Amino acid sequence: MQSLFNGLVQGAVYALIALGYTMVYGILRMINFAHGEVYMIGAYLSVVTLSLLTALGFAAVSVPLCLLVSLAVAMVFCAAHGFTVERAAYKPLRQSHLLVPLISAVGMSTFLQNYVMLAQGKAPRDFPHEFRELLVSRTFEPFGVRVNLLELVILGGTLLMLVLLHLFVTRTNMGKAMRATSQDMKMASLAGINVDRVISVTFVIGSALAAAAGVMVCMYEKNTCFDRGYLAGLKAFTAAVLGGIGNLPGAVVGGLLLGIVESLGIWLLSPDYKDVYAFIVLILVLLVRPTGLLGEQVADKS
Repeated sequence: MQSLFNGLVQGAVYALIALGYTMVYGILRMINFAHGEVYMIGAYLSVVTLSLLTALGFAAVSVPLCLLVSLAVAMVFCAAHGFTVERAAYKPLRQSHLLVPLISAVGMSTFLQNYVMLAQGKAPRDFPHEFRELLVSRTFEPFGVRVNLLELVILGGTLLMLVLLHLFVTRTNMGKAMRATSQDMKMASLAGINVDRVISVTFVIGSALAAAAGVMVCMYEKNTCFDRGYLAGLKAFTAAVLGGIGNLPGAVVGGLLLGIVESLGIWLLSPDYKDVYAFIVLILVLLVRPTGLLGEQVADKS
C-alpha cells in the first residue's frame, strides 16, 4: 500500500507534465521536446523566488503565502517561456516537414538546459529547508500508509489543476476553439478561429502546468539541477504515449500508471533499474495496443 501511494504521488506529477506534450501533439502533431526544460525552469524559479522572499523578510510573515507566491511566479514565467519558445522555434517552421520542427525542439531543449546551467551553475540547488519542513513534518498514517502533508498537497494540487483544465477545455470558448483546431485546423481557420492564438494558448497552459509540477517535485526531492528536466520530460512523454498521445484523459491515466509501475518495480525488484520499468511496460502495452490505453487523438492534417 505504501508503494502504491508513493507511485500515485509520482504519477500525478508525470500526468501534469504529460498534459503539455499531449495538448501540443493533439493540435500540431509535433512533440515539444523542450517541455521538460520548462518543467526544470519552474523548479529553479520557485527556489530563487523563495530565497528572495526570505531575504526580504516575508518568510517570517507567512510561509504558506510565500509558497503560493513562488508557485504563481514559476507558472507565470514558465507560461511566458512557453509562449516565447512557440513563437521563436516552432511558429516559423509550422509549414515545414515534420522533422524540421522536431530538430528545432531538440535544439531549444539543449539551449534552455545550457542557459540555466550558465545562469545557476552545475551544482544542484536545494529547496529552502524551512519551507519544505513545514509540509513534510506533518504526517498521517491512514490504513497503515505513512503520508505527509506535502504528498497530500501534490495530489490535491494536481487534481485541482486537472479539473480546472477539463473545465477550461470543455466549458470556455477558447477550449472549444482548441478542440475544433485539434479536429481540423484548416476548417477551424475557415470558421474564423485564430489558430495561431489557439496554439500559443496551448503552449502557455502546458508550460504553466509543467512549472507547477517542477515546483512540487523540487519540494518532494529537496533539490533541482539543470539537467533534471530531460529524464522527467522523457518519462512524461512516455506517459502521454502510454495513455494515448493527443488524449488528455489518456495522459492522466498514463502518468498515474507510470508512477505506480516505477514504485512497485522499486519495491519488488530493485531501485537500480527505476528508469527502466516504465519503458518495459510501454513496450508491452504498445505491442498489444499501438495507439495507447485510451486511444490516440490527433489533428486531421488532410
